[in-house]
Amino acid sequence: MAAQYSISGTTAKAIAASVERGVAEGALEPGSALPPVRALADRLGVSPGTVATAYKELRQRAIVVTRGRGGTVVAAAPAVASRRPPRVPDGLRDLAGGHPDPALLPRLVPPSQLSPGARSHRGSPRLARLEEAVRDWLEPDGVPTEHVTFAHGALDVVGRLLSVELRPGDAVAMEDPGYHHLLDLVTALGLRTVPVAVDDEGIRPDALRSALRSGVRAVVYSPRAQNPCGGGFGEERRDALVDVLREAPEVLVVENDHASSVAGAPLRTLTSGGLNRWVHVRTVSKFLGTDLRWAAAACDPTTLARHDGRLLLTSGWVSHLLQETVLGLLTDEDTRALVTRARETYALRRNALLRELGGRDIEAHGASGMNVWVPVRDESAVVNGLRSYGWWVAAGARFRTAAAPGVRISTAELPPADAVRLASDFAAVLGESEATYGG
Repeated sequence: MAAQYSISGTTAKAIAASVERGVAEGALEPGSALPPVRALADRLGVSPGTVATAYKELRQRAIVVTRGRGGTVVAAAPAVASRRPPRVPDGLRDLAGGHPDPALLPRLVPPSQLSPGARSHRGSPRLARLEEAVRDWLEPDGVPTEHVTFAHGALDVVGRLLSVELRPGDAVAMEDPGYHHLLDLVTALGLRTVPVAVDDEGIRPDALRSALRSGVRAVVYSPRAQNPCGGGFGEERRDALVDVLREAPEVLVVENDHASSVAGAPLRTLTSGGLNRWVHVRTVSKFLGTDLRWAAAACDPTTLARHDGRLLLTSGWVSHLLQETVLGLLTDEDTRALVTRARETYALRRNALLRELGGRDIEAHGASGMNVWVPVRDESAVVNGLRSYGWWVAAGARFRTAAAPGVRISTAELPPADAVRLASDFAAVLGESEATYGG
């Protein structure tokens, strides 16, 4: 691929800009190999040091990565070209997106009255009534709520805190497999990912301890509905993880409760364990609407000050129109009833697929949430095989760092009757794959 795009420039800055332009335009795709330093220097008529400086700048900005003898290649999720999911081919049933069922979302009705005038809300960025509603939402689950704040979604909170707390090159402990957008975000910030293995109860204490001993500065995890594997903390797992984290009081602990009200499992939060630096993040997109880019965060006072200080210098505040809309939905009895129905429906659909796969001796994981993770030997063979049967599922490569292969199936819009057909088709695909590639 690199040979099809001609890198230009006679200075380090110009060479780096040329590579960045190729990445942004799609001429240099993720994984494309860049020319060796000396080869490119000879072609451009510059010194090897000039090319090396350009490549160093590109690495620092998370556009390329160096793989030792494998050379320099475009990053899997370059910071100038976000990794979009593949387009769903026409005629296929989409089980790859991870989105909620639109039929189980409330009707969004923005407030009829706009905020008066063009005044700034920096002096009072959060609606007091919404703060109180957030405390009522979090406290029954054991999350400390003395300090709360708002943001434009979970990725907004995580990205802001990591950029404030860490510096390029610092390490972050991340679930493996884990949420691909978070993995991409860490890379885009110039940070290093240290994979932490997960099982049906979420991150494993032994893997977390190993990551902490390697010097990570932050850990990001989901306490339930772990994406993509669906794990959720049990009481013993929670206590064991708290004990591990107490050994590293300087590490920032980021708890991403992204599915919250529709996770289908109780929250066993680590934030109630007396940790020094922590934040619990909740969003509403999974049960109130994907267009509601809003998140609530409860945290320690230092984290609050650092988050809000950076927010003040950027967007300033979360739209009060958005806050009013969220408040209206969180406190509406009909919406609460709909959320309860959604939680029960998602659990029914997820468990139906797990039961059907298990009945065909297919290993699958999904203790909570909206997804099922199925370990497979050859992701491409399974994805393409299911495509031939009319299903579109997500290859696990987007979610993995060091974990074994698998595919993710989103079950939010998969009724139990359809789960029977999908499981049968899955078994057929596995049989075809073994016949082709050997069992």
